[in-house]
Amino acid sequence: MRAFLVDEYKQPVHEAEVPEPAAGDHDVVVRVAAAGVNQLDERIREGAFKSILPYRTPLVLGHDVAGTVVAVGADVRDFSPGDRVFARPRDHRIGTFAERIAVDESDLALAPESIDLVEAASLPLVALTAWQALVDFGDVRPGQNVLVHAGSGGVGSIAIQLAKHLGAHVATTASAKNADFVRELGADLVIDHRTQDFEQELSGYDVVLDSLGGENLARSLRILRTGGKAIGIAGPPDPAFAKSQGLNPLVRVAVAALSRKVRRQAKKLGVSYEFLWMHASGEQLRQIAALVDDGTLRPVVATTFPFEQTPQALDALAAGGLRGKVVVTGP
Repeated sequence: MRAFLVDEYKQPVHEAEVPEPAAGDHDVVVRVAAAGVNQLDERIREGAFKSILPYRTPLVLGHDVAGTVVAVGADVRDFSPGDRVFARPRDHRIGTFAERIAVDESDLALAPESIDLVEAASLPLVALTAWQALVDFGDVRPGQNVLVHAGSGGVGSIAIQLAKHLGAHVATTASAKNADFVRELGADLVIDHRTQDFEQELSGYDVVLDSLGGENLARSLRILRTGGKAIGIAGPPDPAFAKSQGLNPLVRVAVAALSRKVRRQAKKLGVSYEFLWMHASGEQLRQIAALVDDGTLRPVVATTFPFEQTPQALDALAAGGLRGKVVVTGP
């Protein structure tokens, strides 16, 4: 079957013929109708996570899928051929830039009924990230103040909607041209990141979702109330992440060192920092699908590319400046 892969880390993405996916007893084989494109695809191609998430090459990229079930394993009970489904396949089983993929049934959910498969493919990774940041890590409650950085991006556009659903007062950073767009998503306060300093505008916040890292993360710590929490999805990884991934002792020490400075800053301020590496979850996708179907969440697709232009889709995402997600359609 056709797929887009890299032969080695840092090499360009190209089309190739690869074997059909091998389906185990708990797997569901999905014919790919659309695949969301994520920054994570490019970061893995670059080898940025090689030490903590090593992949064998050649590697088919792609972390989001929406499509139709064409076969199920012997022990699968909840899915049948013909079902419309979506998923973010778990680490080490990615590869949605292909004609078909085998997905563990626990990573899969029926796609929302109210949207098409292109829109459904835009959701899994970013919606799971927003859910795990705000619900699992942040425990956001009604009346709390939440700052979502980069509100017009893939994660940000869903996180704003979810934070509003949870009852929070939501501030976000965005460019002036995207101010009305993020307000339509539910943002109560928009900080123009080009002309305003969010650190001067905000204080006493309960939760910050940081997708930028670096100095932006350090400054985010200073707008939190005592006991507040910054959740980073761009890094640096922390010791809890290293432990959860089962990394070897030497790598765990190295990972701890990466976040030592920001953790010390947080402790000094009386706040906390946690690194989120989202995990696959069919159960959480089922809850997200329900929120889409009742109108609470709406997918934001910036642009689509045909399957043959998968490398161009990755380039478009890397160029930035898009509202929402890039999705590859077909093949």
